[in-house]
Amino acid sequence: MAIVQIVQWDNSLNSNEILAWRYVDRKNPSKSDELGNWTQLVVRETQEAILFKDGQALDLFGAGRHTLSTNNIPMLGRLINLATGGESAFKAGVWFVNKVSILDVKWGTQNPILLRDPEYQIPIYVRAFGQFGMRVNDSRQFVLKLSGNKSSITRDEVAEYFKGLILSRMGDMIATYIAKKKVNIFEINAYLEDMSNEAVERIRPEFALYGIEPLNFYFGSVNVIDDDEGIKKLKSAMAERASMNVMGYNYQQKRSFDVMESAAKNEGGSSLLGAGVGLGAGMGMGGAIGQMASQMGQYINPQAPNPQPSAPSVNQAAQGQKCPSCGQPVVSGAKFCMNCGARLVCPGCGNALIPGAKFCPNCGKQI
Repeated sequence: MAIVQIVQWDNSLNSNEILAWRYVDRKNPSKSDELGNWTQLVVRETQEAILFKDGQALDLFGAGRHTLSTNNIPMLGRLINLATGGESAFKAGVWFVNKVSILDVKWGTQNPILLRDPEYQIPIYVRAFGQFGMRVNDSRQFVLKLSGNKSSITRDEVAEYFKGLILSRMGDMIATYIAKKKVNIFEINAYLEDMSNEAVERIRPEFALYGIEPLNFYFGSVNVIDDDEGIKKLKSAMAERASMNVMGYNYQQKRSFDVMESAAKNEGGSSLLGAGVGLGAGMGMGGAIGQMASQMGQYINPQAPNPQPSAPSVNQAAQGQKCPSCGQPVVSGAKFCMNCGARLVCPGCGNALIPGAKFCPNCGKQI
């Protein structure tokens, strides 16, 4: 008869790497699942032990020393009758579950995620990595879902199992921040804390299905590939935008300046004026560009005569000045009265006429 006296965790196992282990008697492995009445089951702190029979998870034991008898394994007692005196053995396996908190499980994107910059719509490749913490909080669920035919479950196996889920959820989150929240890739590291807190809640329901509780989740970095062509274009566009902001003009204006400068170098001032006005009109900026081109044309062609001043408006009538014939107000500098048509200045010298005079008092010309 095989009676197992002590059943406990194997000290040779690394408790930081092994999350669950099926008991094996090192001296007699073939008899590992033959447990006798009064067998001592020793469970350490941060551990739980589960008795399995015929693939069913039966009684669960917490930390301490437990004597296997019908008094403390009621679920097993319903299936078998233990003989007294420790003379009989029964078939039952024991799984030990390590419930220690593990805080340094690494994760990272194996392949970059293709996204578009929210402002310039340039395709860019984004990478991310970090770590998370977890612990087993439902031993039954954990062993039933993940043990299969294995004799142990390691933290690396759990991390590998959840890798696809984590990368999928984190990829969606990064895309949400960049595409929907309009966060620039070069500014996203300022949001890592918010993303970390949100990530814990995103993966919690999925982990719970396997008896695992996520303790934390951290984004170490979200970055790009420096030699990626999309990143080079994005950096160039951002640098040009920053330069224009400093100078105080926009992209359309810059292009207008470039065209006019090129025309001035290649064809002279007259072509510059036409290019500036034509381009400005094509962009709906004819007035502004035409004015700039006119001003630049004056500097390029200093011999060009200054434009004649426009005729004064009626609102510019000199205060108190009236027509000597009809007495109505006249416009300052006008040669004829706008009301009666009387001549106001000498046609020869342009000086003002004396009311009723037939000759100009300045040049003597007959009126």
